[in-house]
Amino acid sequence: MTLGSLVCLIFLPEANAEWNQWRGPQRTGIISDDSAWPLSLGDGSLVKQWSAPLAEGYSSPISDGERLFTFSTKEETREVVKAFDLVSGKLLWERSWEGSIKVPFFAKKNGSWVRSTPAVHNGALYVAGMRDVLVKLDASSGDEIWRVDFTQREETEPPAFGYVSSPLVDGDAVYVQAGLAVSKLDATTGETLWRSMEDERPMFGSAFSSPVMATVAGKRQLLVQARLELAGLDPDSGKVLWSTPVKAFRGMNILTPTVIGDDRVFTASYGGGAFLFSIAPGEGGSFAVKQEWNNESIEGYMSSPVVIEGHVYLHGKDKKLHCLSLADGSVAWTSEEEFGEYWSMICRENLILALDQTGALLLVRASPEKLDIVDRRTVSEREPTWAHLGIEGETLLVRSLKDMSVWRWRE
Repeated sequence: MTLGSLVCLIFLPEANAEWNQWRGPQRTGIISDDSAWPLSLGDGSLVKQWSAPLAEGYSSPISDGERLFTFSTKEETREVVKAFDLVSGKLLWERSWEGSIKVPFFAKKNGSWVRSTPAVHNGALYVAGMRDVLVKLDASSGDEIWRVDFTQREETEPPAFGYVSSPLVDGDAVYVQAGLAVSKLDATTGETLWRSMEDERPMFGSAFSSPVMATVAGKRQLLVQARLELAGLDPDSGKVLWSTPVKAFRGMNILTPTVIGDDRVFTASYGGGAFLFSIAPGEGGSFAVKQEWNNESIEGYMSSPVVIEGHVYLHGKDKKLHCLSLADGSVAWTSEEEFGEYWSMICRENLILALDQTGALLLVRASPEKLDIVDRRTVSEREPTWAHLGIEGETLLVRSLKDMSVWRWRE
């Protein structure tokens, strides 16, 4: 497969798969079901089904197909999980516990709210609180099944910016970047199976990025972007198969790694630019990583990109949308318009749905020739909308700082 033939449908999730975790079923922001996206966002095409007030938070909404789950920080003292009926908006259950942390530096301006997105899998909900506490709940009742406080278990300090990375559930295991390391837990018991990439520094041992499971260079591996490096880990043992430094200002490696084809990984950082790495198998089960290119002029911030037909669509530090060629990292175009500080994007074929931090929803037709905004509409008056946009069939999940709204395509 050549770079030019790559389309949005990379690591296709199963049709009608639930929006059950950070960035969807495969953490790619890619939709491959049969639901049609009308080329309009007006009242005739997109209708609000219901909305509900919430406590503050940047955690993204997720769904198991029947229920919608949210995670918030209430009055800066308690963390709250709520489950709603996806269709009617009826509150089904609510659980809360003590948990808060004051974030430092530049993060203060966005508040000390929960940031990690839960994951729902096989009837259970996995929720990571700001103080490095992971809680497993029964998705239907909200009853607690187990709880792991990593600061107690690993005798570590709470992460300086709180738990930001979103837990990944794969089979009978949960992978987390907590306790100043990457850990694999038994999903049934919460027991730690291995720890890897340990870093004793609370400032750099925690992570902003979220792990991804993918097959790269013929090997199924856990892709992890820590504060200072990008790495591939053996899911069974935690062994680091390969790693490479990723330049970033104060370790601001935030984006979710994007797998390109069979052997490439894209990322971008604040202060480092945009990077494409290739991974190749070596002798004795080893792997070699090579930097294919680094475009230092296009810096990432917090927005993870989508890839369509050999091009990366990336919302950058400069608040503009960029289209980069995967072949050599060259800029096909950069938008003249500045948007909000963050975009969350979902891709279906050659269409991108983007939720701007200002509360605007945009429908963009992907093209390496120019920025083609088909339509836009305000879907939240209670900005900012830092939480990632979700989609469940023909239903859109929009979380603002203080409320939740559910929208539906009109047939």
